[in-house]
Amino acid sequence: MKSNYLLTIIVAVVVGAGGFFAGTKYQQSKTPANRFENLQGGRNGTQQGRGGFRPVNGEILSLDDKSITVKLTDGSSKIVFFTDNTVYNKSSEGSKSDLKVGEKVAVFGADNPDGSVTAQNVQLNPQLRGVPTGAPRQ
Repeated sequence: MKSNYLLTIIVAVVVGAGGFFAGTKYQQSKTPANRFENLQGGRNGTQQGRGGFRPVNGEILSLDDKSITVKLTDGSSKIVFFTDNTVYNKSSEGSKSDLKVGEKVAVFGADNPDGSVTAQNVQLNPQLRGVPTGAPRQ
């Protein structure tokens, strides 16, 4: 009788572990059909941005050859670093020299451990739908 209980417990543990493992593998196989579907805000209202990056939106406070500091709508600031692969856009292709203090920008890039961002794309004077700008609408 004792061996039946022990066997039942062992079988239950093995089945539970197998189900857990199969569930994690199933979840890993589920990838988004379109990584860009939340570019300007998804159905749930989240802002994701290009390739899953969250955009850094705001006004340029300062700039140098390697970075800009952007004032965010909540009053804080974020340092954004450039690479040789960073793309600059305005209504047409732009360049780093188009950046000016006081300009509005949207930066798409990877978050760094120190809280700064490495830019992959910088948009000058972006038209951001659904993103609060801090200015009242008229």
